[in-house]
Amino acid sequence: MKEYGGLAQSIIQYSGGAENIIAANNCMTRVRLELADTDKAEVDRIKGLKGVLGVNIDAQFQIIVGPGAAAKITEEINKILSPSGAVSNKDRAKEIAAHNKAVIKEKQKVSKGKLLLKTISNIFIPLAPAFIATGLMAGLQSIVGTMISEGMLSADFNQWVTVLRVIKAGVLSYLVIYVGINAAREFKTDMGLGGALGAVALLTGMSADAPILNIFTGEALRSGQGGVIGVILAVWILSVIHRKLSDIMPKSIDLIATSFLSLFISALIMIFFIMPFAGWVSDGILFVVTKLLAIGGAFAGFILAAVWLPLVMLGLHHFMTPIHVELINQTGMTILLPILTMAGAGQVGAAFALWFKCRKNKPLTDIIKGGLPAGILGIGEPLIYGVTLPLGKPFITACIGAGFGGAFIGSFGNVGATSIGATGILMIPLIADHKWMIYVGGLLISYAVGFAATYLFGVPAQAQREVTDLEDLEMA
Repeated sequence: MKEYGGLAQSIIQYSGGAENIIAANNCMTRVRLELADTDKAEVDRIKGLKGVLGVNIDAQFQIIVGPGAAAKITEEINKILSPSGAVSNKDRAKEIAAHNKAVIKEKQKVSKGKLLLKTISNIFIPLAPAFIATGLMAGLQSIVGTMISEGMLSADFNQWVTVLRVIKAGVLSYLVIYVGINAAREFKTDMGLGGALGAVALLTGMSADAPILNIFTGEALRSGQGGVIGVILAVWILSVIHRKLSDIMPKSIDLIATSFLSLFISALIMIFFIMPFAGWVSDGILFVVTKLLAIGGAFAGFILAAVWLPLVMLGLHHFMTPIHVELINQTGMTILLPILTMAGAGQVGAAFALWFKCRKNKPLTDIIKGGLPAGILGIGEPLIYGVTLPLGKPFITACIGAGFGGAFIGSFGNVGATSIGATGILMIPLIADHKWMIYVGGLLISYAVGFAATYLFGVPAQAQREVTDLEDLEMA
């Protein structure tokens, strides 16, 4: 942890000091800081630190350091901040953070649509480790199941398949509860009530003999109808009701009455209005996605894969998670994810081309060597922020490579992943209906076209010059 401690110290120093940091947390690849004054941060100094792959300023001050490192660096930052008493007044800290967010949003003129996508991203980011773990569990289950059916393993291993299925199903089966809790935190309301409202979507107390009817169609509501999309909307309504009731409720009965009434009212709205409506939206998403690939085929696959890297760059890729979940709930697989994964594959091809053509640039090749293993496994941020985006041209040629891989998969129209969380080569066992060879074909095409396009058109001249010191490294 010594190397992370030194980097943590430098990040604190160049972020305006401990007194300027209100809070520090992380996602898979980024250290996320709440700063009292973003203008005090020395962005160029932070970008120049060894181990930092880039900086992104939005509602938070985000430092991209790559998978694994993000959690460890954040831990070290919090160890340093905790005894320093950088912020002793919690209410004041919240006030400064809210002000800081407002200032940044005003500066960047963030649209309401982008803010909505950011909110959805923040709801699902904490679930990323669970998605990855269960995705790999699903892949292992698929491999063992195939080996049993092919006679490579005895039927005695069927129990292990069941065990793996139980572990895998835990997250997706009760995902609405996790989403309800995270949405409540995002909307600044009671997280217990948010989780309880998410559980309402499961309709646990309903039986086939006494169903709850859709007031619009007269049909019985289905457990989980509307899925996570409906839960997010319902928890937002819960937050509004809870806040209004809390303002007018006598303090002596506030805890009991506000909790009861806000959950009861929002649950009724969810069951009789949101679940039917969100179910209709979910069905619409399935129809649109299916038709898009059925009609657009290779062209649709090219566009989807080619534009995905810019969305990842902006940190907006998590907004697709509820759509993937709904597709899996309705059809058993998401046909979007294998196509979108080609974005990372195109970037891997571009990185190999840069490594091959920029051998004299030791700092750049060191960054590439550090980012490639993660990129091959499907985590693209290290290569995006450390290599392709700063150089400019390779980012575009990587998108082109991704597009060709997406076009190949899109031309088949029905290649899907049975779980989310694992991408890159780790998604191979998750491809449904034994169509993994098509997916692998898409990966290889993205690697090859990304490499060729970058080698021929995407290597800036300054990246090819001889460089031995990180401080002399120039990016476009």
